[in-house]
Formats: sequence, structure tokens, C-alpha cells
Amino acid sequence: MPNYQGVWSLSTQMQNASAWPSPPAAVGIFAGGYSGSATVNVIQEIDIYSAGNATDFGDLSAAKMEMASVASSTRGVFGGGTTDGGTSGVVDVMEYITIANTGNVTDFGNLTTATRLATGMGSSTRGIFNGGFTSSAVNTIEYITIANTGNATDFGDLLGTLSRSSAASSTVRGLIGGGNAGSNVIQYVTIASTGNSTDFGDLTSGRDDLAACSSATRAVFGGGALNGGSKADIIDYVTIASTGNATDFGNLATYTEYLAACSATGIDRGVFGGGLTTSYIDTIQFISIPSTGNATDFGDLLAAEALSITACSDAHGGLA
Repeated sequence: MPNYQGVWSLSTQMQNASAWPSPPAAVGIFAGGYSGSATVNVIQEIDIYSAGNATDFGDLSAAKMEMASVASSTRGVFGGGTTDGGTSGVVDVMEYITIANTGNVTDFGNLTTATRLATGMGSSTRGIFNGGFTSSAVNTIEYITIANTGNATDFGDLLGTLSRSSAASSTVRGLIGGGNAGSNVIQYVTIASTGNSTDFGDLTSGRDDLAACSSATRAVFGGGALNGGSKADIIDYVTIASTGNATDFGNLATYTEYLAACSATGIDRGVFGGGLTTSYIDTIQFISIPSTGNATDFGDLLAAEALSITACSDAHGGLA
């Protein structure tokens, strides 16, 4: 009888099941936010590959909203924010989690300036924090080496003072889109080198308090508030390697601002969570980044404590 070396019997398959590769997973992290009555310290997680509700991860060192976040494949770092929803509670604190291990944060260091309403992006080694608001909007870009705790270092300057924007990245470029009172500007930096940002192009509609996520090649911007204050369900995108204006992608399930986003390059999925419609929402929805189309329901955050929440993942476009 022939000896089929590559074929396992059912009993052999069961015996060797532990040797089979595990299904892929990508962890999305949502942290902080505002419940409508108070800031919150909750960190929660999702498996971006598998639609479903968020689960508890741990706690921040204090209840905060309006933070920025960056991540490598192993570590997430949260920077800045405000403890009271206003200028008097703004902090320069950075703290981190090990994404594979649930638990509370550990101190990382300090930003160069106490700020809220900044944005975060980066690569597998470097995290970049952009702009923000102290007593007014700032044009600061600063960076950290994610694997090494310590204080942030000056990177360069944005095109102008900027807060309430969004950011996403490939392994080479970081993009910052929107912000202020309905800006349509997209600008970029080269992550591995320091320097000022450069004009990239324009969003399809200017807006602030939007969210962004990315694959290795495409950045997608979702939601926000249009100039004049009305909420947007707009999703638009750019090809990161090529400067130019954004193109329509589709629509979110609802008109939403103050939301957050993260992504997984293994299936090129972008996930948007939380925000404000006519009330604070716990909705999570997702898109397939390579193909245009409307967002689809994913699940729910732990509670509608999602105004000005922040998000990151261990599989975003900057890690491809």
C-alpha cells in the first residue's frame, strides 16, 4: 500500500492539534473617555478579526479623556489628555500597557508639553504625537521610542496650530487629517526622520473630531464635525504613498463625532468605536480598508462612555 507521508489520520490530527497554528488575532484597544457626567479610567479590548463586544482590559492611572495613543506590536502608549474635560486638568503624562497581558497601565514618561486633543501614529519602533490643545492649539510634533520608557523628544512642527485632528500611518509615512474648526488639510511626515510636516492634499470635506485608521497602503478618515458643527457620517481615503486629495469611501452607520479608530493589516479591517450622535454611543462598526463601502456593525463597547475615547492596535498599518 502506498505510504502517503503528507496525510494524517483523524486520530493523528487530534493528537497533533496543539501543533496547528492558532487562528489569527489582532487586539484593538480603546481607553478613557467621557460618560456624560465624568471622565473614565477604563481600558477595553476587542479582537479585530472577530466581531463582538469589547471586554475589560484594565485601568488608566486616572480617569481621562481626549488622550492620544500609539502602539507597536507589543505595547500601547497613551499620552496627554484631561482629567476634568477642560484646560485645568490637562496632563503631560504618558503611560503604557503590554497588549498581550491584561492589566493596568505603567508610567512611561512625559510629553514635552501638557496637552489634550492631540493625535497619535507611528511605526513598529517610533510613536509620534501631533498637535493638541493647552490653553490654545499648538503646532508641536514629538516622538518616543515605544520600546524604551522615557520622555518625548521634539520632532518638528505641523503646518500650523492644530487640535481635534486624526492620524494614521504606513511603515514610512504618518498622515494627519482635519482638525480645528473644520479643516480639510491632510499633512504628512516621514516617521523615521525628524522634521516639519508637508502638505499632502485635502479631505473630501473639512471636519474636526474625526477618527482615522490605516492598512499598509491606505489611510481612511471617518466621521467628525463639519465646519458649522453638524456631525458627519463621511468616510474618505487616500493612498499613503501618493500625495493628493481624498476620495469618497462610503458612510458610517450614523453621523458621529468624537469617535476613535484602530485597524488590523492581516485582514485590512478598520474599526470605529464610540463617539457622539444625538447622545453618547457604545457602537463599534467596521470597514474593509481595500474596498470602498459603508461601515457594518461590529459590536459594542462596554458602555456609552465613549466621548473623546482613544484607540490603538497591535496590527495597524505602521506595523505591516
